[in-house]
Amino acid sequence: MTDERIESQWWYNDKTGEVEQGLKSTNRHHIGPFATRDEAAHALDRIQSNNERADAADTEG
Repeated sequence: MTDERIESQWWYNDKTGEVEQGLKSTNRHHIGPFATRDEAAHALDRIQSNNERADAADTEG
C-alpha cells in the first residue's frame, strides 16, 4: 500500500477511541484501514458482530 493511499484512509485508534485519517500514532493501536470515517468510527461494532457470527458458527458446527 502506498503512503498516499495510507494517508487517505481512516483508522480507529483503540487506545484513544478516536478516528484518525492516515497513520498518526503507532500501528499497534490501529484498527483498519477503512474507506470512510463512519466505517472507522464503528470498528468495534463490526468486530463484535464478526465475533458473534463466528461464535454462532462454532456452536452450529
